Amino acid sequence: MTIKPLRKAVFPVAGLGTRFLPATKAMPKEMLTVVDKPLIQYAVEEALEAGIEQIIFVTGRGKGALEDHFDVSYELEATMKARGKSMALIEGIRQKPGSPVYVRQQEPLGLGHAVWCAREIVGDEPFAVLLPDELMVGTPGFLSQMVQAYNRVGGNLVGALEVADSETDKYGIISPGTRDGALTEVKALVEKPARGTAPSNLMIPGRYILQPDVMRILEKQETGAGGEIQLTDAMAQLIGTQPFHGVTFDGDRYDCGDKAGYAQANFALALARADIGPAVRDFARNLLG
Repeated sequence: MTIKPLRKAVFPVAGLGTRFLPATKAMPKEMLTVVDKPLIQYAVEEALEAGIEQIIFVTGRGKGALEDHFDVSYELEATMKARGKSMALIEGIRQKPGSPVYVRQQEPLGLGHAVWCAREIVGDEPFAVLLPDELMVGTPGFLSQMVQAYNRVGGNLVGALEVADSETDKYGIISPGTRDGALTEVKALVEKPARGTAPSNLMIPGRYILQPDVMRILEKQETGAGGEIQLTDAMAQLIGTQPFHGVTFDGDRYDCGDKAGYAQANFALALARADIGPAVRDFARNLLG
């Protein structure tokens, strides 16, 4: 079996972010910051660490700030240089010419549709999908952990994370086959199983490595839950025809599509910082008594 190298990553970022209104009325939800870095930058850095060469953003209207963030800012750079300030914080954001690439999702027809909108750029190559709402903190990053597994087994992989049995009805859940350390064979994908019926406690936290065949399934534009084109439904059709595994994440997950999860991410990452961690820790102690 020849395993094609993974070079491309798709970031579906066309959502309206209604759960974070009014903050997201004029600002993309992916530009919400955790401490001092936007969510989208955490996800892009995770992809670059994993060896991704081309970043593909599937955007919608009102996402100009996201595009500006990864562009050159001549005025800002000139001012910083004139003041003798370090350029390291913004130089790391720059992408090489030709990456990133921006594609429009003109209608909000679901995650599967957003991924399908990148089909011309993905071409006939395997590709990763990263949902920036899911902030995954680990060493190495989650996609790097998945790429290590991909280079062993090829095929399709989804991220996996153990959750409490009482929470399995909230997520897409893996029906497992054989397990080998962090690697679990995927027999089926079950979307939000009724409490007590889940085939495992392994949920899928917004990280995928997929073969281009999934695009040909998405092309049929078949709708699923909520009348949307679901990526999970398309992936399920690949099970049994190609290798399909879950990779359990070694690290911490923060659901930043949820206000409580977003607040927890800011607190946890601030505590981990050498420059502000002590002050935040003292504040928390005083606040909580």
